[in-house]
Amino acid sequence: MSNEIGVQELGFASVIGDRFGRYSKYIIQDRALPDIRDGLKPVQRRILFAMFQERNTAENPYRKSAKTVGNVIGNYHPHGDSSVYEAMVRMSQDWKLRYPLIDMHGNNGSMDGDPAAAMRYTEARLSPIAGELLRDLKSQTVDYLLNFDDTLEEPSVLPARVPNLLINGATGISAGYATEIPPHNLTEVLDAIIYMLSHKRYDIDKIMTFIKGPDFPTGGIIQGKNDIKKAYQKGHGKIIVRAVTDIEELKGNKSQIVVTELPYDVNKSKLIQRLDDIRIQKKIDGIAEVRDESDRNGVRLVIELRREINANDILNYLFKNSDLQINYHLNMVAINHRRPEVVSLIQILEAYIDHQREIIRRRTAFNLKRDQERLHIVEGLIRVVSILDEVIASIRASENKADAKNNLAAQFDFSLEQAEAIVSLQLYRLTNTDIVALQNEKLELNEQVLMYQNILNNDETLNKVLSQELKELKNKYKSDRRTKIEDEVQEITVATSLLIPKETVNVSITKEGYIKRTSVRSFTSSDTMELASRDFDYPLFVRELTTHDQLVILTNKGNYIHLPVHELPDIRWKEIGRHLSQYYQLEANEQVVNVFVAADDIEGNKHADESDLIVLASKKGKIKQTPIEAFTTYRSYKTKTAVAMKLAKNDEIINAYRVKADVAYEVIILTERSYAIRYDLAEVAVSGLKTQGVVSINLKADDTIISVMFDQANGKNSEILALTQRGNLKHFKTEIIPQVNNRNSRGLLMLKELKQNPHRFVDAHLVEQNDLPFIIQGDTGETIEVMAKDIALSDRLSNGSTIKNIDSLGQVVNFHPAHLKMLTEDK
Repeated sequence: MSNEIGVQELGFASVIGDRFGRYSKYIIQDRALPDIRDGLKPVQRRILFAMFQERNTAENPYRKSAKTVGNVIGNYHPHGDSSVYEAMVRMSQDWKLRYPLIDMHGNNGSMDGDPAAAMRYTEARLSPIAGELLRDLKSQTVDYLLNFDDTLEEPSVLPARVPNLLINGATGISAGYATEIPPHNLTEVLDAIIYMLSHKRYDIDKIMTFIKGPDFPTGGIIQGKNDIKKAYQKGHGKIIVRAVTDIEELKGNKSQIVVTELPYDVNKSKLIQRLDDIRIQKKIDGIAEVRDESDRNGVRLVIELRREINANDILNYLFKNSDLQINYHLNMVAINHRRPEVVSLIQILEAYIDHQREIIRRRTAFNLKRDQERLHIVEGLIRVVSILDEVIASIRASENKADAKNNLAAQFDFSLEQAEAIVSLQLYRLTNTDIVALQNEKLELNEQVLMYQNILNNDETLNKVLSQELKELKNKYKSDRRTKIEDEVQEITVATSLLIPKETVNVSITKEGYIKRTSVRSFTSSDTMELASRDFDYPLFVRELTTHDQLVILTNKGNYIHLPVHELPDIRWKEIGRHLSQYYQLEANEQVVNVFVAADDIEGNKHADESDLIVLASKKGKIKQTPIEAFTTYRSYKTKTAVAMKLAKNDEIINAYRVKADVAYEVIILTERSYAIRYDLAEVAVSGLKTQGVVSINLKADDTIISVMFDQANGKNSEILALTQRGNLKHFKTEIIPQVNNRNSRGLLMLKELKQNPHRFVDAHLVEQNDLPFIIQGDTGETIEVMAKDIALSDRLSNGSTIKNIDSLGQVVNFHPAHLKMLTEDK
């Protein structure tokens, strides 16, 4: 505690943890997740309640949306108007909600992702089915809470006479939780609930005889009944949803694919753009035109094909490579007893039934109390008739109304409530007609009181009342299923040989990330074999492949890209190519470290070297081996990278190398301060993607690794060429580095330490027996080619030989072997 009064010294971590904990609790309970009882988030509930309070209901005229938004913000939801209006708009969109809760006039958006008109232009009112959510609200059926400024009360939950959570679904993301509940058919859900009310035993198989599966407002086809069942049982799972398509034959041996229903939540305009991109980029050969012929009568997308093209093959490709088929992931998370829970279908239904029973109990208790109070009054009024003269005399003898009430209670044994009704009675009510009406009312009240007491005291009667009310709702809002359900998931087989012709191409990728493929014709017609590149850039990968091969591109940030060769941009040999950043979300200063041919081709055929491993090594001393077959494709492979190795802060990959699983290798590590270590690669464990690997060397705090080499010759006659920051080249045999059995060794110094401006290594490479030069690039744009055999071999503590014309380079930016060897290198 501080000496100052009222000041506390708190740890930053504890304060942040406490504040974030409160924030998380708030957005989980009171923002992003729906309540299991009424299926509403707080903002949705407040919108509906505000409209209900203002009598902006289905029976009344439309009202400006801006007025509703203002009421919600001012009275219940102190947040931005855009968030409230967007929630209001979504509840009116019939392609988002199976049963819209708001009836909106004006532009409320579209399936193309178009925004709604501003709230000053649109008008809205509650839909009829929204009225069912609010029905019985005035019968004290739910608890109320004070609003944000304690001036008004708002309901903690709505009576929800329809199972809104299931029929409209929900989507939301909060801290640590996300929910994705699909919409369902109201008739099916009500049938299931009615069955549950009349049977004590039921299981998911029986419930699914009523609820076949989700019923999306946009229709479509769900494949895989077993997947639906698993998702309903566990509360989460994946189902396949595909568009409704038809193949129409045209004149001239042509055909076209017509799409009439889209998968749920698919943006139509983005889908059309994607389909057109496939056509323009010729990712599939055969699409002539993509048109949107949708109108007010429904969706109609037309994919016109060229002559003599197999439409089924094209359609299968589009199912696999566009949103004509999607994986819909159910994650049924809802607030149950103020806690977020992953709930099964049966849990949702049971929670709804419990809620409705509570609503009926509270409504019945409210009505019972009201009718008992009225019966008490009616009995008093009927009794007044028999002693009318005495009552009148007592009233006339009283000084005022309060005295009259007291006198009636004292003289005739009336209750104060009865006395209040008597003194307030109008004289015409004493006619014979009104006396008969009071007697009839008493009979009716007695019957109703008995009925209410029976409901409250008998659960079976309560269930019958609930079942009857649900049957009335079913008849009132009955609608046919829109989404078709197929028992089995259709396996999509794409005839790659038909869709992507297999042809030989030259593929090139540079250090800076420029990629391209060049046809053999363009390559052979070029007057040079030299690859075009920008200043200070150089080729990392130049290889003759086929369009059926796939590449794995490793970057210095520990990421990888899985890229089919046929998706590379087709560019002439003399041109630089396209940069990876035009396609992928790269990190700052992210560069290519190495490129490999993937373990399988686009048809899934494995290469002979599928058992190879990729060794990844970082500059801060981590190393690991990962099977090349682990570097597979992923869903967002066209726009995002995937994690290959987990890196510490400011660490990066300095080498990625492909090794044979059945061949022994040695790891040779060289650090900036010239420490060197050599050991068997078998000391490095094999692990999967996203792991950080093991320690490769015991680094000093101010040291980093500059090169990690892999020697298949195990030190016999192997040589290394290393470059220092002062422009010295050191050529030495690997055997002068003692072999160790412990990866965590620091190693031995390879340079003589000078007092002033000591030499520091910047890069090093194994010398291969191919008579190709090494290239040194400087920031002046100049380059120097050196042959390793021209540099004398030196002992361990030698500082190497000075390069001729080193001053012309300025600062060295690159040191690498010539790349032409790759043209003849085996895959």
